[in-house]
Formats: sequence, C-alpha cells, structure tokens
Amino acid sequence: MHFLLIYDAVPDYAERRKPFRAAHLAHARAAVARGELVLGGAFANPIDGAVLLFRCDSAAPAEAFAKSDPYVINGLVMNWRVREWTTVIGADAACPLPAELT
Repeated sequence: MHFLLIYDAVPDYAERRKPFRAAHLAHARAAVARGELVLGGAFANPIDGAVLLFRCDSAAPAEAFAKSDPYVINGLVMNWRVREWTTVIGADAACPLPAELT
C-alpha cells in the first residue's frame, strides 16, 4: 500500500528550515533504511509544503514519521495529513491493473 504524507509549511519555510534540515534529512534517511519512505521532497515555486511517499501496510509509519519530524516539532509545518493512495499504473504500483485494462 502507498501513503502520502502531505505537509503545509509556514510562509518562510525555505529560510526557517535551515537549522533543522540536517536532522530532518537524517530522520528521512532512517525511514528509507527501514523500507518505509520511498520518495520525499518540497514543493517548488513556491516552496510552501512537501509530499513524502511511503510504502507500508498501514498509515502508522507515515504518521509516526510526521509526529517525530524535526520540521513538525519545530513549527515549520502548519498542518500535515496522511492519505492512502491507490496506485495502479507503473512498475511500483501497489494494486496493478491487469494488462487488458491498461
């Protein structure tokens, strides 16, 4: 299953994240090493949020990631939410459609 962790960031996010960036990236790398986090990154133009893609059996790892993320803890993220994402097309789709339907 795939889950999206969606962050809504403070207006001055790009500047305010600098002191916490190394800790945030270490947190993300640990999630990658556990096999939970697949991709992550900030929105561009404007930098006003981020999305992280998790592959796991439940939303719990994504929720735990957010609750312990230095960006969230230090007030850089105004709101966050986890959404289950039904992926059906592509090599890494969690619920691939039969070939006759694609």
